[in-house]
Parts: sequence; structure tokens; C-alpha cells
Amino acid sequence: MAFSANDLAQVRFAVSPMWEVAPSFRLLTSTGVHPVHRPWVEQVRPRMVAAGLDRGWLAELIGSSGYVPDFLNPAPGRPAPAPAAEWDAILASPVDRVRQDLEHLARHQGHLGPRLSSLHADPSSRLAKLTQEIENYWELALAPYWARIRAVLDADVFHRARTVAEHGAGHLFNDLHTSVSWDDNTLTLVRRKRNMPRQSAGAGLLLIPSAFTGPGLRTRVRPPDPPQLAYPARGVGTLWETRSATTTGTLAPVLGRSRTLLLTELETPASTTELARRTGLSPAGVSQSLTALRNAGLVSAHRAGRSVLYARTAAAEALLEAASS
Repeated sequence: MAFSANDLAQVRFAVSPMWEVAPSFRLLTSTGVHPVHRPWVEQVRPRMVAAGLDRGWLAELIGSSGYVPDFLNPAPGRPAPAPAAEWDAILASPVDRVRQDLEHLARHQGHLGPRLSSLHADPSSRLAKLTQEIENYWELALAPYWARIRAVLDADVFHRARTVAEHGAGHLFNDLHTSVSWDDNTLTLVRRKRNMPRQSAGAGLLLIPSAFTGPGLRTRVRPPDPPQLAYPARGVGTLWETRSATTTGTLAPVLGRSRTLLLTELETPASTTELARRTGLSPAGVSQSLTALRNAGLVSAHRAGRSVLYARTAAAEALLEAASS
């Protein structure tokens, strides 16, 4: 893909929730054991199966490999759009584009399942059901872990931005991935099956770090949007490592013993019942403490079927890191 000065001026980064949905769903429905994401898979897969998400709209849209419909990855309009903004962008997908993507998917898969056939026939009404399932999947599989995932993605963007500041855009592209090279104002993707001519894409380039995209690259070229390039973020290998627990003596004078204990136990998202079992606190006491932590912005709550999972927020992660150091 050739770059003009105008294209280079419009290169930007974005953290996109939807770019995590398809590869993470594919990972959960895979039979293999992932060396990095295994702890997350073992926690989330039973909840996903119990909710029936392994046999719904996403199961028909996202196969074990190959093409994922472009309308599932609308170009982020901001550096870090909220999930709801991306759901709205999917709902606003032009009818013709949805049908074209589904026809392209049918050529890859050999056919469309019953849900996708109905989506092809009536995108305007069926997209609402699809986006509702995406939202359910997000809330169950990714939202409880988003603070931790987002920290890795933001760190990657910070590193890349510093690379541009210190060495220039050419060094950024050559350091992005082994299959990407930059030479003579041209970006080359070594193993991409189809060319990315500039006339077939919008101006600029959108670079999207991903925790789940795997070792390879994923691209989306759909004018008038800028081409999107999703690449594996730096630091993903440490994403699910167990972090050293803060001693209750460090934060207990500030938060109280029970609340500090619950924060340290939320290394992985858990329900009130599970937290009571782990800590020995009464369910009522756990509920009261979680309410206080949630009101303080240190804990978030996420619906997972009939249960509610509690997770640490980015503010809680920062607090624990500061206390441990």
C-alpha cells in the first residue's frame, strides 16, 4: 500500500472492543489449548456454554478460521470508543454492505446458517438481535477482564507513540510485526492474500493493538474508511500472570480489612457466593463491601447468565500496584 504525505498524517491508533470480540470468540470455540489465554478460556468457556452463546449468532458468523464479516469491525471514530458506540455503528451498517459481507462469508463457508440467512434477507431488523448477542457476549466474556486487557493495549500504544517520536514512522512500521515492512513510502504485508491498493481504501491507516488476534495480522479494507490493521499487542504474554497479592496490612487501614481482602481476591472476576467461599466472609458482608467498593469506582459488576461477576477496575489495579510498590 503506497502512502502519500496526507496518508502518513492520518495514521492513528485505536483500542477497539469489537476487534477483541471475534478472535476471543474463536479462541473459546477452539478445541486447542492456547499457551497464553488458557486461564481466561477455562474461566469463561463454561459460562459461555451455559448461556448458549456457543450456538447462536456469533457461532454462525465466526468460524474456526478464515473470513470475519467486515461490518463487525466498524472503523473506530475515537482512540478508545466505548463498546456501546461500536454496537451502534454495527446497527447503522448499510444494508447492501451487510449482504455483501454475508455473501462473501457464504463463499468461504459454503453456505449460510438459518440465522445468517434471515440476516441477509432482512438486515434492518435482524441486526438488533445480533448486536444484543454481541453485548451479552461482551458482558460475560470480556467486560470483567477489560481493565486488565485495556492496560496492555494502552501500554502498547504508548510504546508505539514513543517509537514514532524517537525514530519516525518508518521505524514504527518495521517494528510492528515480522510480516510488515516499510520502504520507499510503501507498506508491504508479506503474507496477505490480496493486495491493498490505495485506490481501494480510504485515506490514512488505523493501527489497532489486540490481545486476542493471535500471532498474525488481521486487516479490514473497506472504503471510505481508512484501512485497519490489527496486530498482536506487546505484553500479551503476561496478561493472565498471577500478580503478587498486596498484604492486608498495607491497605487495610485505608479501606478496611474486608474490602482489602475482597480486592486482592478479585485477581479473577467472581460472584458474591464465590467470594464468600474463598474469604470466609458472610455473603451479606461480601455484598455490603462490594457495594462500597463499587460506589468508590474500584469494582465493576457484570451480568453472566443468572450470576453477577465482580471485577477490579483500572483504578483498583492502579491502587494495588501503588500499594505493593
